[in-house]
Parts: sequence; C-alpha cells; structure tokens
Amino acid sequence: MDTTLLWPNKRLLNAVGVAMNISIIAAFTLTQYAFMPILANDLIANLQNPIFDTGQVSLQILSETSSQSASKKFDENTKKKYPKGIITDVDKGIKHIKLVKYYDGKPVRINVVEIDKKLAKDYEVFPALASDKLNNKLKISDIAKNTNSIVAINGTFFKPQTGVPLGTLMINQKLYTGPIYDRVAMGIFNEGYDMARITLNASLHTNNQIIKIDNFNQPRILSNYVLCYSEDWGNTAPPTPKYGIQVQIKDNCITKITSNSALEIPASGYVIVGPSEKLKNLKTGDKVQIEINTIPKWEKVKHIISGGPYLVKEGEVFVDMSAEKLGAIGGKNPRSAIGYTKDGNLILVAVDGREGHSVGMTLMQLAKFMQSIGCVNAMNLDGGGSTVMFVNGKVVNNPQQKNGIGISNALVISKKG
Repeated sequence: MDTTLLWPNKRLLNAVGVAMNISIIAAFTLTQYAFMPILANDLIANLQNPIFDTGQVSLQILSETSSQSASKKFDENTKKKYPKGIITDVDKGIKHIKLVKYYDGKPVRINVVEIDKKLAKDYEVFPALASDKLNNKLKISDIAKNTNSIVAINGTFFKPQTGVPLGTLMINQKLYTGPIYDRVAMGIFNEGYDMARITLNASLHTNNQIIKIDNFNQPRILSNYVLCYSEDWGNTAPPTPKYGIQVQIKDNCITKITSNSALEIPASGYVIVGPSEKLKNLKTGDKVQIEINTIPKWEKVKHIISGGPYLVKEGEVFVDMSAEKLGAIGGKNPRSAIGYTKDGNLILVAVDGREGHSVGMTLMQLAKFMQSIGCVNAMNLDGGGSTVMFVNGKVVNNPQQKNGIGISNALVISKKG
C-alpha cells in the first residue's frame, strides 16, 4: 500500500520541477534580451571608468591603516619617552612636550619638539635667515612669520654686532657661510639627516696656480687667511688686513685689484681678501675659477646648519668642547640643541636657565638628556640669551628677554609650498 501511494506523488513532483525549470529559463532569457542594451552600455562605461576594485582601493585602505598605526605608535612612544611631560599635538606627526626635570635638587624647564617625518609629510625642515643679507637680525617670531613656520628654534652662533652666522650654513643647496674651527653641523636631506664636523675645501684656480681659500663669508680669524666674500655678505668686502690686497671677480674674470679700500662685491661675483704674498701674482683680466665645497661632501644634501659641540655621537655621549674651541660656553646656562633618533625623528630642545624656576644645564647634562630621549646624534646650538623656541604662533619657553633677542637665523618647520 505504501509503495502504490508514493509513485503517483513522485511523478507529480517531477512534473512540477520540470515546469518550474522551464519558467525560470524563459524568464532569464526574456530578461537577458530586455536588458542587454543597458548591460552592454554599462560594460563599456565600466571599462572606461572602472567601478570594480583594481587594487587601488585596497592600497588606499592599507595606506590609511598603516598611517593610523604609525600615528598610534608615535603617540605611545611619546608618552613612554616623556612620562611626566605635557604633550600637545602641533599637527600630524609633530608634538610639543613641556617638561620639568631636577638636577642636584634644582628645577630645569625644558621644551621639546619631536617630528616624525614619515607622518609629517606635508612639512619641511630648513634653516632660515633673518634677511637676504647675512648682516642682519630678527626676533624668532618674525623669522617664523616670514617663512610661514609653525615651529622654530634659534640656529647657529652669530656675531652679536652684525648678525653674521659663525659656522657652516647652507640653505637650498646654496652655501652662505663656511665652517669655523671645523665645528659640527647637521646635514638635512630629503630622506633624513646626518651629522659631522665640517671642513671647508675651497680654492681659486688660475692658469698658473691654485690658491687655497681659508673661509667663505666669515670674519677674519688670522691675518694670513685668504677669505672669499659673495654678495650675501653685503655690498662691500671687509677691510683689507695689513699688507693685504683685495681682488674683485665677476663672470670668472678679475676686474679690479686694490690694497687701499674695501671693494664692492659684484652681483653673482666675489671679492677675495688676503695677504699680498699669496695674491700678488693675480692680474686684472686674468680668467679664474672658484671652487667651494665642504668635507664631507654630502651628496644630495639640501641644507646644513652648524653648532657645537657634539652632544651625542653614534648613540654615545660625546662632548668635544675643547676640540671645537668652545670652552667659554661651559657651566649651567640656557641651552638649545637638535638631534635625531635611529627612526629618523628630528628633536629640537630649548632649556631655560639663569632664573630661580630653571637653573639651566651644563653641556654634559644636556648631552645625557638628548641621549635619554633617543638621539643617536645630537649637537648644541647657540644658547644663553639666544635660546628661544616658537610653536604655533608664540614663544613657548621663557627666554631672558621677553620673546627672545634678535637672532641671525633659525631652524624652522614649515608647510611645503
């Protein structure tokens, strides 16, 4: 009985299944023909402007995820590195940290700016002069305003009377001043930083001789030095030393020689000033060539800013104060310093001093501090009354003179143009 009753039901089910299949096939066929023009047009449009994922969307998501991860890591590392600091985000990848540390029971106020160059992609770091001539000074807020900078710290040593930078300074691959006592300098590249003591390698070439140039756009240290001055120095060269002469050069040709007066520095030319015994064979009309380089000759270096002494060298505390002839800047003082970490983060530091709330640091204390916050290389900048740091429109440290004194140049962080 059971078998007899099941067969009719099975045949019925098969018949229903076949009917449904035929209906589905018919509906699909009609739909395909009805919408074929639209599908064809969409296909052509999509080939021209693909809406499907070609990998670009995936890469963008990966990039954003990677950036978020890097930002989180930077946040965590900063909190760990400066556990008692007041940390403020200046912009993406740029942090300002305020600290108070104690040395021998006395307080020292410290301002730090740390830049993760991989995150702060829209910003560039470079030295900036007070004006288009070397013999000038401005307050740091004015230098920052002129360069649209969100961060700035005072730069090289300079001659107080004139503002001329004392030490190596290069901006946008143009050398403005040569080294003094081969002091340490930091090279800024598109991909990172380097630090080394810098020596000048410069000479004047004629058909008959090569004359060593001892320095470039710097005040005279020794009477027997041969010095070269460009129009960046000013309108005229400095006075001639006793028994010396001046040689004016324009378009690689000697145009004037004198021993009596300071010569005008021609546009795109030079004036050579030195002892007559070294320059006596030069004649008006001679064709000459001037070569000015540094040792090390950093390939692809974009900017160079000098200071001294070293504070950290290859991860170790290294204060070569005597070697760089900087014995006069010992003791506890306001300090400025720059350095960079093994990950390529740039660090700027300003230390207040000479006051009850902040007694300042010795160079050794500053060196140990720079090492403690991860600098693999670091150097001292001009300090004392020059120490000043500018962040987001205002001076954030407490310089001896309100808002800081006029300075020759600064290291600034500015949005790329």
